[in-house]
Amino acid sequence: MRSSNKLGGDTVRFIHAADIHLDSPLVGLAAYQDAPVETLRTATRDAFDNLVGEAIAEQVDFMVIAGDLYDGGWKDFNTGIFFVAQMGRLKAAGIPVYLLLGNHDAESEMTKRLALPDNVHRFPVGKAATFRLPELRVALHGRSFKEAATTENLALTYPDPVPGWLNIGVLHTALEGNSAHANYAPCSIAELAARGYQYWALGHVHEHRVWQEGASTIAFPGNLQGRHIRETGPRGALMVATDGAEIVSVERLHVDVLRWHALEVDVAQALDLEEAVRMAGRRLAALIEETEGDLPLIVRVRLTGATPAHGQLFGLEAQLRAEIVAQAASVSTGRLWIEKIKVETTPHDPAAQVAQRSDAVADLQAHLAQADADPEFLKSLQDDLLQLIGKLPLEVINAVPQLREIREGRLEALVRDTTPSLIAHVARAA
Repeated sequence: MRSSNKLGGDTVRFIHAADIHLDSPLVGLAAYQDAPVETLRTATRDAFDNLVGEAIAEQVDFMVIAGDLYDGGWKDFNTGIFFVAQMGRLKAAGIPVYLLLGNHDAESEMTKRLALPDNVHRFPVGKAATFRLPELRVALHGRSFKEAATTENLALTYPDPVPGWLNIGVLHTALEGNSAHANYAPCSIAELAARGYQYWALGHVHEHRVWQEGASTIAFPGNLQGRHIRETGPRGALMVATDGAEIVSVERLHVDVLRWHALEVDVAQALDLEEAVRMAGRRLAALIEETEGDLPLIVRVRLTGATPAHGQLFGLEAQLRAEIVAQAASVSTGRLWIEKIKVETTPHDPAAQVAQRSDAVADLQAHLAQADADPEFLKSLQDDLLQLIGKLPLEVINAVPQLREIREGRLEALVRDTTPSLIAHVARAA
């Protein structure tokens, strides 16, 4: 059923989405032979397909896309053709779409060249414009990015609200310089509220946030589909319901097809590597139980805690990953993929206890404690390490900060960071 407004009432419902990044290329996953690359590669399309399906099933009045539909200079026109086909589905259902171009869209060839169905209305660049929907008494105000690096406060250029109507501002913005995202079109919550719009449909920040500032609801839906470990948890869009010129509800609409999860496993009580692995397996089993639905989970496991097993775990991330992948296979029916294992444990025995041993291990610890200030030692260490890393491809070296530091002769931090783990490993073997 269409919104009651279609039948003469005052209810309007619309979907607010942003940061879809269709066909966003994957980075780094090729290093894992067991990575679900095809599932990940199509995830942004599948999530968008879900979104369109929800819009049609719910028969919303319109959809708003607040920027970054595409992913920058990605030149595969099949991506654009897919979007056009999805817009055709909405057209057949009588659902208009109001599209704003964000910083990634400003870089995209598809943005400039592909003709869109006539149910898609694109906000112009250069000046804010208003789309009026008289039958709904709704006005949508927005201004697209002309250039990716748009750093002016675009919100100040938006028009006054239409009196007595529901006014929606559509804006791609970092909003007060969100530190996780480029500071594009910065503005403040107070400035947005001062425009007098009832709703601000924002894009650019990939995390879901909603503010109520006076009579204004200001919202980021977050991105539609998590693409890497920095985008964990449920993802999707917002379903907004109104009564006349008043926002009644803003509800999350989850449409993602897989989820990223950072799982911390405290292995303080583990006596050895085998026990730490079993603890990780139990946490993975609990994660499956705690997670509703049956979406695949991509998990980064962090082993933490001051543990007697620290020396055994040191430098064994590859073996640990294989062991924990096996644990994941035993507790789920293909829902879990282990993206990476991070060993962030600390020695169970503090340095002071090692120093009391009065043996070679204590002597080694004392020597390493001074090593980061010994130019001759650091130069010798660099020479040895360069023989190992000299055979690696340049792109691998550039991708790993520690390898770049070795090439540049900055080994002090490396020595300080690895000393506790090395001592724990040697102490256990001694």
